Amino acid sequence: RARHASPPDGGWGWMIVAGCFLVTICTRAVTRCISIFFVEFQAYFGQDYARTAWIHSIVDCATMLCAPLGSLISNHVSCQVGIMLGGLLASTGLILSSFATSLEHLYLSLGVLTGLGFALCYSPAIAMVGKYFNKRKALAYGIAMSGSGIGTFILAPVVQLLIEQFSWRGALLILGGFVLNLCVCGALMRPIALKEDRKTAPEFLEQDYVSEAQKQDLKRMSICSPLIKAWSHECLCYCSWKEYDFLLMPGFMMLAVSILFMAYGCSPLFVYLVPYALSTGVSHHQAAFLMSILGVIDIIGNITFGWLTDRRCLKKHRHFCYLFAVGMDGLCCLFLPVLQNFPLLVPFSFTFGYFDGAYVTLIPVVTADVVGTSSLSSALGVVYFLHAIPYLVSPPVAGWLVDTTGSYTASFLLCGFSMIFSSALLCFARLAKNFKRRHLQSLSNDTGTKQHIWTNGAIAYSVTAELDQKDVEFLAVDTNSYSNR
Repeated sequence: RARHASPPDGGWGWMIVAGCFLVTICTRAVTRCISIFFVEFQAYFGQDYARTAWIHSIVDCATMLCAPLGSLISNHVSCQVGIMLGGLLASTGLILSSFATSLEHLYLSLGVLTGLGFALCYSPAIAMVGKYFNKRKALAYGIAMSGSGIGTFILAPVVQLLIEQFSWRGALLILGGFVLNLCVCGALMRPIALKEDRKTAPEFLEQDYVSEAQKQDLKRMSICSPLIKAWSHECLCYCSWKEYDFLLMPGFMMLAVSILFMAYGCSPLFVYLVPYALSTGVSHHQAAFLMSILGVIDIIGNITFGWLTDRRCLKKHRHFCYLFAVGMDGLCCLFLPVLQNFPLLVPFSFTFGYFDGAYVTLIPVVTADVVGTSSLSSALGVVYFLHAIPYLVSPPVAGWLVDTTGSYTASFLLCGFSMIFSSALLCFARLAKNFKRRHLQSLSNDTGTKQHIWTNGAIAYSVTAELDQKDVEFLAVDTNSYSNR
């Protein structure tokens, strides 16, 4: 395990980026390509579109729903073991799917088992990029996340060719072998120990609630056997709490709520863009070309927006860049119902695809800015977990609106307003945080004693004194009384 005081921003980090790039190809791109099998599944099993479409929904939902499990294995065992195990599970699921005799079989093998394997790989690989990069973090994530668009662009025609040559069973079997490359990606994920990560047992030993006898026992166990120390109940509970203490951070709570609305808004468009284009009189070839444009421009958005937000002028404003990208995608959805021909839908695909790639790149960056690098793996697990329910629910809800109203307008408007609300919510929260920070700074610049009334009724007094030409602030908080220090 390499030890660094801060992220190296290069070196083996570029191999981590390459590994994460391949992970996104083997997970997100393969998931998108599963939709190519829909017609084959319908014809072979004689089922309607609604029942067949659940396969894709279950894969997506399982990948996001089990993301915290991937973070847990990565934190407590290792990122390498987690990704290799995920690769084996995903490959097994695809291989078993090639022997499916019913849709229920595919729900379990292709949906649950493959989705679980993808979950063990996706969030740990993305978190590793954040551990190796700081100054060029957005660019590194842009390159790594572009694997989804590049993989979709390349794999889609390849999968179609495999189906034509070897049937859907042979294609799934070959995909199962391809996904085994996740084990190679896992081998590239060399662990790194940063200074801010070293805060487990030693910090636990400094806590007041730990008795002297427990401290001595833990110290002796740490010398004799690290495994015994890890199984100490008190230490395990404390370390587990430290991993997820970001859940109580107001900034992360607002991010979590906004992610729910954002995930609801972005999912249906990829399902219904082609049917909507066909309903306006666009040919099948042109409708498929719109999706190709989305995939290619998504790659450009990943890399260029990542590079731009690493520039000095924008680096401090990456949070607002993320909000801008989400809001722009929301506006694109609002204008989509009035675009009734192919020449108007092409600019939509360019704009939506670019900003979709932009905000996908910035999700890990914004999460790291909120919770810090040390909690990034656990936080990303929670963030991708929050995608699960919207991904599962939003396409059926959008389809129900289409069936009820007879048009796609209500579905696209709901998606657009959902994404705009997500952006506005985080924007107001960020502005309120900046206003509070400026207010506290103005108070700290004043001399004398200041009294603050907190929401829990406590009274805080700050006394500013001058010592060696430095301002030292003492803060004493007591709900009933206070003492001068």
